[in-house]
Amino acid sequence: MSAALDLRAGLRSGAQALGLALSDEQVQRLLDYMALIQKWNKVYNLTALRDPADMLTHHLLDSLTAIAPLRRHTQGAQVKVLDVGSGGGLPGVVLAICMPELSVSCVDTVAKKAAFVQQVAASLKLSNLRGVHARVESLADPYSVICSRAFASLPDFVTWSRSALAEGGVWMAMKGKHPQDEIDALPVDVKVFHVEPLTVPDLDVERCMVWMRPQDD
Repeated sequence: MSAALDLRAGLRSGAQALGLALSDEQVQRLLDYMALIQKWNKVYNLTALRDPADMLTHHLLDSLTAIAPLRRHTQGAQVKVLDVGSGGGLPGVVLAICMPELSVSCVDTVAKKAAFVQQVAASLKLSNLRGVHARVESLADPYSVICSRAFASLPDFVTWSRSALAEGGVWMAMKGKHPQDEIDALPVDVKVFHVEPLTVPDLDVERCMVWMRPQDD
């Protein structure tokens, strides 16, 4: 079996394990996205991983674990999502591919990484995706969901991105093991309303999703 077929099969079985029904077009876009990461990695320094099989599990499948929880939250609504410290677009690009109803902005302080996400949006014809070169603290557009993946501590994440959170909005942080210390250090007016364990297919690691919202006075 060729490497390309291997990756396609791995992506399909991983998505299936996560209970995701991806269309052929979505599978192709995810693989094309991974190919763009590989192609531009040397120029943009997007990931330390070089092996496509590692990229599949550690990046694509890891990001795909966010889809089902986010779908449960948005219930198919058209909402604006901000991916903070997105780097090469993880999980933002994956969210934009798998949930076309979302409008996803990937913000990063590194201009090259924001430019790469813009390039991905153009190459894969994702009209619901954009890369933004900025500090998240400077953003004031309201977003219903602000997400991050291995970006910063929870207190820093919510403090820095607070000005961009829409009324009634939530934070969705993808973390490794249950970050109790970070949860304990959250500002008093931020409430964790759900922590769910995530299982990444073919990866034996602890992952969880921490959902937070501003506490009503």
